Amino acid sequence: MTVLGPDTWPPAPIATERLVLRASEARDRAGFVELFASPEVGTYIGGARPRDELERAVPEVPGRRPGAFVVTLDDGMIGLVTLDPRGADRRGHVRPEGGETELGYLFLPAAWGHGYAAEACAAALDWFADALPGEPVVLSTQSANDRAMRLAAKLGFTEVERFEEFGAEQWFGVRNPVPRTV
Repeated sequence: MTVLGPDTWPPAPIATERLVLRASEARDRAGFVELFASPEVGTYIGGARPRDELERAVPEVPGRRPGAFVVTLDDGMIGLVTLDPRGADRRGHVRPEGGETELGYLFLPAAWGHGYAAEACAAALDWFADALPGEPVVLSTQSANDRAMRLAAKLGFTEVERFEEFGAEQWFGVRNPVPRTV
């Protein structure tokens, strides 16, 4: 089972060509509320949550946990990339015992179509490969989510299976670690 803990988390901020991935801070709270209240973002994840409910429920420093990267552009939050253990009770695993790390991401609609998700996810996956060499990463998305399907292919995920979950067909894939040469 893969675990991100005190040895690996939180990492130093990760800078890409245009973005910075970092641990959450109090200034990100409004961005979290906006992200989870967005009907567009909620399309393939069960819908948007009511803004007033989020205003009450989101903690002062949201998403402050191992595996959660806030993605910023020009110092403003535009999204979230996560590397979390996939629940053993869910369908879709590449190990009999489960516990694989699953890539997740959400971006504000204004950030869509600029390649930010690909850039941020690739940076998080590279960091993960260095932090936990040899560990596979899995991804699951609704097969109807064309953007997510294209991004999965671009990031090097290959299909393992499809199944019904949350009332829709899900695509489940794995990105096997790249063997390191010495």
